[in-house]
Parts: sequence; structure tokens; C-alpha cells
Amino acid sequence: MRKTLCILVSLLMCLSVFAGGASENAADTSLEDVLEKGQFVLGLDDSFPPMGFRDENGEIVGFDIDCAREVCSRLGVELVAQPIDWNSKEQELMTGNIDCLWNGFTITEERKENLLFSDPYVKNAQVVVVNASSPYQSLADLAGGSVGVQAGSSAESAIEDTPDFAASIGEIIQFKENLTALMDLEIGGVDAVVMDLLVANDNINRSGKDFRILDETLADEEYGIGFRKNDVALRNAVQDALNDMAADGTLAEIATKWFGADITVVGK
Repeated sequence: MRKTLCILVSLLMCLSVFAGGASENAADTSLEDVLEKGQFVLGLDDSFPPMGFRDENGEIVGFDIDCAREVCSRLGVELVAQPIDWNSKEQELMTGNIDCLWNGFTITEERKENLLFSDPYVKNAQVVVVNASSPYQSLADLAGGSVGVQAGSSAESAIEDTPDFAASIGEIIQFKENLTALMDLEIGGVDAVVMDLLVANDNINRSGKDFRILDETLADEEYGIGFRKNDVALRNAVQDALNDMAADGTLAEIATKWFGADITVVGK
């Protein structure tokens, strides 16, 4: 009986090791899956101009959208821009509802623990936006004040990583979208909003609202495209397409369309 139990235990251990090894060495079919379904599903916050947002006709447009559409054209698949709750972005990716996160997505060490990123394609910074008529000229001036942020954004991390500023703030108020936070700023609901420099500049230029950006920045950042950790083949195919777009000038053309200059860093 004891001999039989030992044999059974040994077999179970072997099967366990085999199953674990098979899981670790499972074939990466990420690119094959996208090519087979003929669609590349991009997850985004559709109120994040100029990276991805809805125009006056309700169409999703933006710098990231144009870049992704060109990548998809080169891969021979259709781009599907899928709006998601940005605060649940990693869950949307891990459950397979989308193929990537591509929407002014900041590369951070914390995110790299769970996600596979493309190379950086644009530099960015976290900045503080205030009403032009406000007395605030520096981070120190906001001591005791209220600051708005988009929930789940890197703005929250930027505040946490600036301890003196974080400790001085009276209240941090979360909003679902940056645009909502800016609306609250306009009516005096918050004293300032921490957000992406590229998005802040675009909003000020596009809306004509009486906002200004403090000279002090909280954090310098880089945008990248986020994939599931094991989707190496898909990540590499997208990166190769971006590299080709940088080499042939297409990426510079798209950047100039949206920013007035080539601000991309691919291949530079």
C-alpha cells in the first residue's frame, strides 16, 4: 500500500512539474491571434485630448489614434478604439477585452511589474494647472489647497513621489476624467489640477480657457504602449511598425499634425 502511495505521489509531482513548465513555455500567439481576428483592440480614455478623444461628430480621434491606425494598416488589421474606465485599465487588459493600452500611457516602474511596454514614443511631464487669475505661482503656494487628479492616472503617483508637496496639500480630489477636473477648476471647485503637460497645453490652446501652467513640474515622464506581459510577439510587431514609421517620416508627420512639431522620440 505504502509503495502504491509513493508511486502515486511521484506521478502527481511529475505531472505538476510538467504542467508548470508547459505553462511557463506556452507558445506566444498574441500576434497570430490579432492577425487571425483581423482586429487590434486599443483601450483608451476617450476624453484625453490630443492623444485620444471624441471630436464634434463623436468620432474617436487623436495623435495616438492616428499612430495606431497607421500601425494597423501596416499589420493588415482593423483598428478598434475601445473606450474603457481608465481606473480599471489593467483589469480590462488582463481579461482580454482589449489588446493594448495606448492613450498617453505613462511608463512607470510599478506598471512595468505587471505589463510589457513598447519603447517610449513621446516625452511628457506632470504639471500643475491653475486659473490664470489665481495667486498661485509655485507648488509651495498651494499649501492647504485642494488639488484635482484623474483617478488611476500617473498624476496621483507624481504627487505621492513629491513628498513635500503631497504633505502640504489640504485635499486631493479624484475625478473620472481630466476634462471634468478642469471644469471644476474653472468654477473654483478645486485650486489646481495635476495632469499631463501635453494634455494641459492642448486643452488651454483648444478651449481658450483662462488657465496657466506653473513653471515647476512634478515629474518627467515618457509615454509607451502597454501589453500583457506574455504578448511579446504582438508588442514587437507594433514596435517594428513604429520604428519603420519613424524611419520613413510618417511618425513625424502625425506629430506635426497634432503638436505643430515632431516631438516623438522613437529612434532618436
